[in-house]
Amino acid sequence: MARLLIIDDDVMLLDLLQLHLSGRGISVEVAENAAVALRSIIDSPPDLIMLDLGLPDLDGMEVLRAIKGDEASRHLPVIVITGTDTEDKYIQARALGADAFLNKPVQRDDLINEIFSRLARSVASKPATP
Repeated sequence: MARLLIIDDDVMLLDLLQLHLSGRGISVEVAENAAVALRSIIDSPPDLIMLDLGLPDLDGMEVLRAIKGDEASRHLPVIVITGTDTEDKYIQARALGADAFLNKPVQRDDLINEIFSRLARSVASKPATP
């Protein structure tokens, strides 16, 4: 079963995604702040991360920088999602290694399609284990 870690403090979005994805073979884990998220990534790396840039405890760009700057997690695909629609944020996120960048409000089907697309790539690129 594929594992998705959602780092976002928007409880409504978290509940919606858990509802729509858990029945489709995706284990959804939630972190409402950066500290919990980074610990979760270290302890049990997910197949995909969805990261909101507007976190309460640490700027999402710093979280992205930490994920992509660490040898153990830099390979993890990250979908950045934000309510701040600026080209500068897009450029910065892509430069830091974000695999996708979506603006809130995002259409549910677009987000779910992006998640499935990224998970398929992530799972396909994993090395085979003996």
